[in-house]
Amino acid sequence: MKITIQREPFFKAFQLAATVAPSRSPKTILTNVKIECSETACVLTATDMEVGIRVVVPEVMVGTSGSAVIPVTRLSMILRESRDENLEINATPEKTIIKGKGSKFELQAHNPDEFPEVADFEVKDYYELSANVLRELIKRTLFATDAESSRYALGGVKLEVDGEQLVAIGTDGRRLAVQRGKMEVVGTPEDNGSSTIVPSRSMQLIDRILPDNEEKVQISPQANELLVRSPDGVFFTRLVEGRYPKWQDVIPKRDNGHKIDIAVGPMYQSLRQAAIVSSDESRGVDFTFGDGSLVLSNTTAEVGESRIEMPVPYDGEPKTITLDHRYVADFLKVLQPDKTFTFDIKDGEQAAYFSTEDQYGYVIMPLSKDRR
Repeated sequence: MKITIQREPFFKAFQLAATVAPSRSPKTILTNVKIECSETACVLTATDMEVGIRVVVPEVMVGTSGSAVIPVTRLSMILRESRDENLEINATPEKTIIKGKGSKFELQAHNPDEFPEVADFEVKDYYELSANVLRELIKRTLFATDAESSRYALGGVKLEVDGEQLVAIGTDGRRLAVQRGKMEVVGTPEDNGSSTIVPSRSMQLIDRILPDNEEKVQISPQANELLVRSPDGVFFTRLVEGRYPKWQDVIPKRDNGHKIDIAVGPMYQSLRQAAIVSSDESRGVDFTFGDGSLVLSNTTAEVGESRIEMPVPYDGEPKTITLDHRYVADFLKVLQPDKTFTFDIKDGEQAAYFSTEDQYGYVIMPLSKDRR
């Protein structure tokens, strides 16, 4: 294989592929990235056997078609430190040579045939949605997962299909986030029911391959894997095995709760002030509604007290609920400051439910007084 690359766009594509390659592995070949070039395309592939990625490399001049396997660390350092606009890569069975105007590197060769195959997106039945919608689904649910939980299913984002909507759910057992997004159904994709649970790390990597626009991406859930295709490449991941909680039962369905519309920006600012006196042992903030205001208060024996008041449209009987300030902040951080959300509260014993007009729901379990 002999190719000439434009260093900067190649480095960008390479960094994306390198996020999948493990830094250490019993299978040394996996700590490399494979380059495959034909007359029509050049593709980088990487995998750790649980996830895999295929990235199309732009701006490559192919002199001789072929493939090469190159160590991630060494090639990354060469691409980062070089100041050449173009580099030449010449791979033979004995070695890989990388040349610039005044530089030359010879790296140990690996047999490309020993590199595992990484699945391509060859299915004809799939779901299609905009990159921005999928990014929002990930952003608003991923933070609520629990990768360290002994209940392994909670270490991923669950995807469900509801008509022409894709539903993403994340929970760690103490809070739950649900976001819906519009999509299109192409063909007759396989219905996995409740088995499409995508590992949290895979969701982070999927987010990285998505363009920052309305371009279309395709997803295809399989029996035990998920394929995602974006304009920049294809991502493959194995799915999490395990039973997911019946999340629909967690969403409060009550007619006797109090629903208060609150501005995101002022709420987040008030919360941050109230949390100043919190500690690792005392994370609970009291949210007290009454007389047209919301008072956020916190008391920590070793630090002190805080009391922050903000106006809200509530004139009913006083209601107080104690919530972990971190969980509330996580919700507010994924919203635009100039937007509003609805705070649904019944009392201090039942879950608080936050919702927005764009089909985002968030449940937080209250803290008891002795767990503040």
